[in-house]
Amino acid sequence: MKPTYTQDPHHPGEKRLPGLGWLPNRTRMLLIAFLGELVGTFLFLFFAFAATQTANNLLGNRGMDIQTLMYISLAFGFSLAVNVWVFFRISGGLFNPAVTVAMALIGAVPWLKAALLIVAQMCGAMAAAGLVAATFPGPLSVRTRLSAGTSITRGVFIEMFLTTMLVFCIFMLAAEKHRSTFMAPIGVLYTGGSLNPARSFGPDVATKKFDGYHWIYWVGPLLGSLLAVLLYRLLKMLEYETANPDADGDGRHRDIYDHRSSSGHYEEPVTTTRGVGATDGTADSMDFASRIRGAKHGPKHNAALTHNQTDSVAMSGPMPAFHQGHDGHRSQSALNSSSRQHHEAMSERSYYSGPSVESGSS
Repeated sequence: MKPTYTQDPHHPGEKRLPGLGWLPNRTRMLLIAFLGELVGTFLFLFFAFAATQTANNLLGNRGMDIQTLMYISLAFGFSLAVNVWVFFRISGGLFNPAVTVAMALIGAVPWLKAALLIVAQMCGAMAAAGLVAATFPGPLSVRTRLSAGTSITRGVFIEMFLTTMLVFCIFMLAAEKHRSTFMAPIGVLYTGGSLNPARSFGPDVATKKFDGYHWIYWVGPLLGSLLAVLLYRLLKMLEYETANPDADGDGRHRDIYDHRSSSGHYEEPVTTTRGVGATDGTADSMDFASRIRGAKHGPKHNAALTHNQTDSVAMSGPMPAFHQGHDGHRSQSALNSSSRQHHEAMSERSYYSGPSVESGSS
């Protein structure tokens, strides 16, 4: 049967197979995020549980040793890194109710979407634990339990502070592949190193065993998320970006700091850079967009740019060359109104007006 194609309203000229386009755009975006988080959490925990089950089967009745501890920790870390990398553009790659709540508290994820993601995470965790129990020999041995001598109070604080570090790293670095790899060995020995309510809930459902202290794997991470949110908001209120102006390597924060020092009040100047990349990967696209706007507005706007910063790529007149974009859209130069197809750099229109899976907006 010959497939029927439909026009994508967000990418004119691009044809796609008809699917759920009849759904309201927000509903479709939430459905995509839900499915992405469900599958991503399942894959993350399935491979992590499989590695843990294998290690514990080989360990037998012997006590936990450092080799097994590191193997389990790295298995969780690498599984998380790979799956976050894959699912980041689909659902955000959170895979953790505590992280999801923290993201909602700082406004990065809407509360409705956060609730759907948490449901997806719990379902994915239960499915992963059930499949490992069904496919690997021996009783399922991936549950999180307190070690001998570790009290419930100690367990709560261990989970809380490790989750604080985890969530704060996500806030500040936006590098999900580093979420828990380096800190997991600390918590695994004492509490099972959950840092994730879904990770503890799934195996307990699969084995139908809930310890009396199971609640610490919910309360601890949620308290840790709250503590990380408070610390993050405090730093944002203090405008931490100005404390180390060269941290991003693009000079943007130094411009802000110097402008504030000279004027006595905060007003971000309009500047461009000479293509020095920021560590967060956003500065180049913004500078390129400002150059496009400068060419469209003509000599007056570009003259203002060069007045603010002498080391600027902006010219005093419109640039005759075509501005090109990564996404294959067409653009035109200030001196040539004819369009030209390109595939080299990102266009401003597609960068700002494309659909947002994270926000559920179109």
